[in-house]
Amino acid sequence: MSFPMPFVIAQAAAQPAGGGMSLIIMMVVLFGLMYFMMIRPQMKRQKEHRALLAGLAKGDEVVTNGGIAGRVVELGETFISVEITDNVKVMVQKGSISQVLPKGSLKSV
Repeated sequence: MSFPMPFVIAQAAAQPAGGGMSLIIMMVVLFGLMYFMMIRPQMKRQKEHRALLAGLAKGDEVVTNGGIAGRVVELGETFISVEITDNVKVMVQKGSISQVLPKGSLKSV
């Protein structure tokens, strides 16, 4: 059975106006879910990366974001010097260090 269009519009207008509060609650729940699923883990990774950079020392074996593996020779405020092979040093930004390898990792390669 087909209803005329004015009947459908009248029926939609007759619904209670309590939907505004549920919309606000749903937005708050959605924001909370986004915080715990996206924002909080990202902040945790940033904190771990800052701790990794603060703990760098001469002689540490590191890997950069570009995949270059080497040994830290000099530490500066924003740049570090990484020796990738005998007498070959590259200067990289401190923030580009992605991980610190266990001692002796480069000799096994």
